[in-house]
Amino acid sequence: MTTTYAIVIPEPKRVELREVELTEAGPDDVVVRVFYTSISAGTERMLLAGRLPHPMLQFPVVPGYESVGRVAHVGANVPPGMVGQWVYLGGARCFQGVNPAWGGQAAVLIADHRRVVPLESIPPQQGVLLALAATALHGIDVLATERTESTEKSEQVAQPSVNSVSSVANTRFSGRRVLVLGQGPVGQIAARLLQAQGAWVAVTDREASRLERSRADVVALAGDGDLAEQLGGPVDAIVEATGSMAALAGALPHLKTDGAILLLGYYDELNLPYMPLFLKQARLLTAREWAPGDLVRCRDMIASGALDVASLITHTLPIAQVSEAYHTALHEPDCLKLVLDWSAEG
Repeated sequence: MTTTYAIVIPEPKRVELREVELTEAGPDDVVVRVFYTSISAGTERMLLAGRLPHPMLQFPVVPGYESVGRVAHVGANVPPGMVGQWVYLGGARCFQGVNPAWGGQAAVLIADHRRVVPLESIPPQQGVLLALAATALHGIDVLATERTESTEKSEQVAQPSVNSVSSVANTRFSGRRVLVLGQGPVGQIAARLLQAQGAWVAVTDREASRLERSRADVVALAGDGDLAEQLGGPVDAIVEATGSMAALAGALPHLKTDGAILLLGYYDELNLPYMPLFLKQARLLTAREWAPGDLVRCRDMIASGALDVASLITHTLPIAQVSEAYHTALHEPDCLKLVLDWSAEG
């Protein structure tokens, strides 16, 4: 039986690096030697607390869905040219005795070759951000579609080609005012995508260090000054990327009538005062991860320079320091995105 090392959460509030058994690779599978992963502060914080409401997330679990590595072996039905390619993989179900949640934090992963995304020309470390970039992109697509349907325009806003680098450089949000709450990686990327698509964008966060990396028309430190004055008027949409219902409730007065709210965080439950939503006739939108083709779209945007994610990586630690890495990623305010380096586990 083949084994590998993986991050395992055996019970709430505990993380360890340990050896786990792998399933056998099939004819359609690739075996990926992982070099870089990242810690998703939102989902992995809830998972560690035992609060992530998902039926497959029963302890012990291997977390993670932000993995980058090189294809080491391919099955009989896989193009042999994939060997040696740098790829992104959003987790894997290739373990015995532990559950995947979502199974990306391991030194070796096995998955169907159609699930991996070749990185082509983008730097491997930046590849770990594809999942969050695609999540933000899918949310922005949902917001754009809702705007088209709600205004009942005769002309339809065409969904951009999934392979088009220029899909980010259009004007489908031209003239729209959007407030993005939270400047973690998802909020940062959402703001950049919106601005590139013609929106006037304001961002807020409680951490000044995060705002230093923001790209927006208005950058506001939460609780510092009058946000209404800084905005200069109501906004057409609010993008919630903090994971905090309290933050969203506090921003509702800034939404215009018939405005939209896009939820890009992950929440235990929705708990909002109804009266502001009623008076604004607000529409709540949710986006479920990414749509087919979004990972490739984001890869191409990064490769072309249309989307900058390099500035979002603030920390890198070797996998041997896994406990320190989780503490830093989940508790240090200056940590925007931490990359775990698995190269020593080869």
